Amino acid sequence: MALQTNNTPIAGVVLAGGRATRMSEQDKGLILFKNQPLISYALEALSSVCHHTYINANRNLSAYEEFGLVVICDLTQSFDGPLAGILTTLLHTDTELLVVIPCDTPFFKAEHLQRLLDSRAEYDADIAIAFDGEQLHPLFLALKTSLTENLQDYLASGQRKVSDWLRPLKSVTVDFSDEPNIFININTSDELAALEAQ
Repeated sequence: MALQTNNTPIAGVVLAGGRATRMSEQDKGLILFKNQPLISYALEALSSVCHHTYINANRNLSAYEEFGLVVICDLTQSFDGPLAGILTTLLHTDTELLVVIPCDTPFFKAEHLQRLLDSRAEYDADIAIAFDGEQLHPLFLALKTSLTENLQDYLASGQRKVSDWLRPLKSVTVDFSDEPNIFININTSDELAALEAQ
């Protein structure tokens, strides 16, 4: 079933709850890339490593429900950013671990998620964060769900920045500098057209 080598239940979430302002506010997860909705690539990656998969979305809910998975909205309707999507997932799952992936990165695969999980386990870290050799990619995560209260408190304080939340946690950085192109994401119509043409 799953690639992980232990029996610890793992949940996964695709973050598809943003406004996508650079994409003329189109719902990025539902935009077609190579004849498939963008979100389908992330869902495929999660399906190999997770026992339960969620979609975090704040609009077009019926379209997302057609993927046959549980669709969860942020706790507020103010588009509070990706941490809000992570928190609502943490509050919905009873697994010990959660894997997070954005909806607009079609080249990040199951084996990359597995590397995040393996590194987190190896160092018994609170959270594993992807790194491309030059910068962190803080929306590609494997984390302990015991961080729920910590994240609740952070968001309740009015803060939203992912990197600031991550900084004090016991984390491990997972180096993907051998494959930096897996982080290519689609933010604009021009980027979509360029990738389609390749």
